Amino acid sequence: GNWLGTTLKFTVNEARAARPGNVAMLGRLTELMFVEILREYMQRLPADQSGWFGAVNDPHVGKALRLLHANPVRDWTVDELAREVALSRSVLAQRFAELVGEAPMRYLANWRMQLAKQMMREGTHNIQEVATRVGYDSEAAFNRAFKRATGAPPATWRKGATPVS
Repeated sequence: GNWLGTTLKFTVNEARAARPGNVAMLGRLTELMFVEILREYMQRLPADQSGWFGAVNDPHVGKALRLLHANPVRDWTVDELAREVALSRSVLAQRFAELVGEAPMRYLANWRMQLAKQMMREGTHNIQEVATRVGYDSEAAFNRAFKRATGAPPATWRKGATPVS
């Protein structure tokens, strides 16, 4: 596209120049180009495309994913999610599993664990805070779920995790 071509030319010119802020500019420009390439790719996918891109592109499953990602703390049920995306429970569950590869609540549980691992790598929250921030009412419930997902309790996992810098 025209936007991508123009941005690519600007990025090349920025890379050749040794101006203040060069590294920051190049970082942002490459991020923007990456997002635009993904958007272009997704717009060209066939309607029956499966996998993550197909799921995000699907009007109902994509909306469900956006809702789960925007509010993972909410005590979601498939019924509530289906109501939010204007589908029946069974149709959403089937379509979600076909496109994403797992059931909506299993996806949510895995997403919460990814968020928890990220927060624990950052090291700015204690385990109780992490549990609350990813949607668990108690630290004990979070500990059980985390151990089931990772094979280690949160405190043990945190000790071996590579910190985010």
